[in-house]
Amino acid sequence: MRRLPFTYIQIIAAGFFLIIMIGALLLSLPVSSRDGTFTPAVDAIFTAASATCVTGLVVYDTYTHWSLFGQLVILILIQTGGLGFMSIAALISMAFHRKIGLRERELMREAANTAHLGGVVRLTRNLLLGTLIFEGLGAVLLSLRFCPEMGLIKGIYFGIFHSISAFCNAGFDLMGGYGQYSSFTGYRDDFLINVVIMSLIIIGGIGFFVWEDIRKNRLTFKNYRLHTKIVLSATAFLIVFPAVLVFFVEHNGVLKGMDGPAAFMASVFQSVTARTAGFNTIDTGALKSPTLLIVMALMFIGGSPGSTAGGIKTSTFAVILISVLSVIRSRNSTYAFRRRFEDGVLKRACSIFFIYLGIVFISTVILAGIQGFALEKILFEVFSAIGTVGLTTGITPQLLPFSRILVACLMYFGRVGVLTMAFALVKTPVNAPVQYPSEKIMIG
Repeated sequence: MRRLPFTYIQIIAAGFFLIIMIGALLLSLPVSSRDGTFTPAVDAIFTAASATCVTGLVVYDTYTHWSLFGQLVILILIQTGGLGFMSIAALISMAFHRKIGLRERELMREAANTAHLGGVVRLTRNLLLGTLIFEGLGAVLLSLRFCPEMGLIKGIYFGIFHSISAFCNAGFDLMGGYGQYSSFTGYRDDFLINVVIMSLIIIGGIGFFVWEDIRKNRLTFKNYRLHTKIVLSATAFLIVFPAVLVFFVEHNGVLKGMDGPAAFMASVFQSVTARTAGFNTIDTGALKSPTLLIVMALMFIGGSPGSTAGGIKTSTFAVILISVLSVIRSRNSTYAFRRRFEDGVLKRACSIFFIYLGIVFISTVILAGIQGFALEKILFEVFSAIGTVGLTTGITPQLLPFSRILVACLMYFGRVGVLTMAFALVKTPVNAPVQYPSEKIMIG
């Protein structure tokens, strides 16, 4: 690694690309498919990208097309993509008691998206331990439900697979045996399945730094860092408010015929999964246009920094929203919880917001010119891909080869991060030695 002539960001981007290509090669082999035939290269790349980028968009039903070997390849890609390949490399180094050098620590810091180099190895170790605990507990609870229905071995396997997929916010499922692309629609009334899946999604999506803060300060909210307070507040708001909206919009739609508690649980599940996970307990293709708009907004926002989730992130959304409110209230500075935001954070947040919007706009125009689907469905697919969500109105298997490659690129950009990709592709500029004079312009 010391000899590589690349920046840390370029190594991260290249690492994810390499993992996708290796996964695609394995998935294209006959041993990976149930019928023992080669899977087309484009479809193998699409599936590998979706798994590594923890998205969940699929062109084949995971259970009916892929063999056990293929499913295990997908599961390994999900775990690697969810934790980040540098976390996996650190795990191997620690297992063999290999010293982790300064360059490796710097790369781990960049991959974890933390500002501090000190303690990054301990953070990574806690990340891996926490992942093992949460995924293990989730697997046990899910197996309690699956084993009586499927048998011991299959039930445990289903529990492990869906626990990892949910925690990594991947959205891949093995429910195709009950109907292709059915996801968890057959379990929409099952309290245990819903609660466990939602809990894993939320825990995996709030970010590893929030874990660390909660571990240190327990449940004392006032002692949390500003980042943790904003993430937890934004997460709670983005679960409750959209769930209420979905319930009222769809009570005479896809929720019709369900009793009150079951309908509200389905609404909460949709609100939780829409921000990054990709599972569904109701038919996404049957949702009304207002609900699709709500889901697209949630997919665009995504999870939190330093997590397995995609999107612009909850903290980015919160910073922009709080800044807007500060302007409306004529405040000189932007702050929350009696703490002022550091300089430059709003500029970074706005940059991420508009880069994402620009990519969504260009990709939607291209796909609309190629495919014959309604604009609403194409826009939903693009938001789902770049937000690494995995929800679809049903058009993914019908995408043309070029469209599949484009959507795979969107998933890749969404997982690596648009700013990371921009920094990786653009040469780092040198700051000007002089500061130019300022001049007023009219806004609004």
